[in-house]
Amino acid sequence: MGAKYDEIMKKTDDIQFRRLYGYTKTAMKVTAGILRKAYAAKHRRRGRHAKLDAADMLLLACKYWREYVTFLSLAAGFGAAESTAHDITVWVENVLIKSGRFGLP
Repeated sequence: MGAKYDEIMKKTDDIQFRRLYGYTKTAMKVTAGILRKAYAAKHRRRGRHAKLDAADMLLLACKYWREYVTFLSLAAGFGAAESTAHDITVWVENVLIKSGRFGLP
């Protein structure tokens, strides 16, 4: 699991978590599982692995969707580059849409 994801899941209660990220902890766990499978499939043979775990990527995307902060601000908060924050958000959206379990506009 991602370091930031684990910390936030332990620190916050269900109501506060939903207020911060727009999803319940249960939905977040299911979604993180989908992203982990997609990330493993993407890097099955080779390729450089990201600094952020799939669960942390999900938190980054949720924070963007919930607050529409700039990618520069997200990058600073998660220790990534601004362009990486954008790429992560796009990747998470695409994986969730392709999974068929979520309807994103």
